[in-house]
Amino acid sequence: MDLRETSPIPAAALPVAELRDHLRLSSGFSDDTTQDGLLQQYLRAAVACVEGRISRALYQRGYVLRLGRWRDGYAEQLPIAPVVSVESVTLIDRDGGEIVVDPSRYALDADGMRPRLEAAGTALPGIPAHGAAKIAFTAGFGVAWANIPADLRQAVLLLAAQYYEGREAGGDEDMGFAVRALLERWRDLRLGGRG
Repeated sequence: MDLRETSPIPAAALPVAELRDHLRLSSGFSDDTTQDGLLQQYLRAAVACVEGRISRALYQRGYVLRLGRWRDGYAEQLPIAPVVSVESVTLIDRDGGEIVVDPSRYALDADGMRPRLEAAGTALPGIPAHGAAKIAFTAGFGVAWANIPADLRQAVLLLAAQYYEGREAGGDEDMGFAVRALLERWRDLRLGGRG
């Protein structure tokens, strides 16, 4: 399984001014934007950390999931939520030839915690021997910072501030109780074996 982001978060969507205010970097200066590049870097790192911890995309963007086989012949769980849409499913043979699957053969179960690509009939289309399936989809809460739930926005700001303030120390500090507490309700509890 290989999950890749196909459309990165635009720099304009990052809450640089909000982080600057949170860190009190603007106090006493009319327009101190000299550290905005560094703040963007810490915000991107914080977003990635939060997304990895809760298996959810904060900003809405494109992904491609490549699989060598289906885990279940009827449905394939997608590794990140919330999934907004499935753009395409492509089968790739051993020589690299691609066949786009007719969208009437599958459907999205956009369950908020465990979204799945489901067969519209009895089974998902067969993956060629020594080939792969490629699922292109869009996931995320929204395209703007305001679309992200407030507790996740606060976790990102706290974590980015922690990265900024600990930049001289080497950065092997713990995530911090406040950030972990904000993320706890978003963690996906999985019981059993290979669910």
